[in-house]
Amino acid sequence: MKLNRIITLCAVAATLAMSATCLLAQDNGNGGQPGQGGQGGQRGQRGQRGGPGGGGNFDPAQFQQRMMDRVQEQLGFTNDTEWDAVKPLVQKVMDARMSVGVGGMGRMFGGGRTRGGNTGDQAGGNNNRGGGMFGQTSPEQEALQKAIDDNAPSSQIKDLLAKYKAVQKAKQAKLEAAQADLKKVLTTKQEAQAYLLSLVN
Repeated sequence: MKLNRIITLCAVAATLAMSATCLLAQDNGNGGQPGQGGQGGQRGQRGQRGGPGGGGNFDPAQFQQRMMDRVQEQLGFTNDTEWDAVKPLVQKVMDARMSVGVGGMGRMFGGGRTRGGNTGDQAGGNNNRGGGMFGQTSPEQEALQKAIDDNAPSSQIKDLLAKYKAVQKAKQAKLEAAQADLKKVLTTKQEAQAYLLSLVN
């Protein structure tokens, strides 16, 4: 069961990473093509979005909205009034899912604190300690990772691991409660589709 859960969470993280890459590519458009001003065109696009260069172009709110639109389409909600009632429940599940399974996986995709003590964002001049698109890491996770990196005594690591596991268990319970609330308002067909989308178990 643990292996299956890890595989599922890895798949969710990978899907989000690939989706973000595709959305970023769409947002970048033809800014770098000939006739569009090359780098100048790209800078113009960045200015329009209000973002700096490089990864600063990523808009979490826009990405989340596109994800939500995709869920609405997949679940077959064509009535906006009905969707408006279900959307908060979907959002609650997505937030809980990110909190449980993806926050710590930012390290697997180049995010999170490195052994040198800097994150990818910090290297680019951004002091945000979060995991980027993978969400914020918890204090318990940060403390555990620091203890591991610093080769702390086994007893200290064991204590910090227990605390981190307790936090994760609470987050898992919150996720399961959110999933239960969502399933109450879905038809059997919609629940099956939600399962394929990893929204519910």
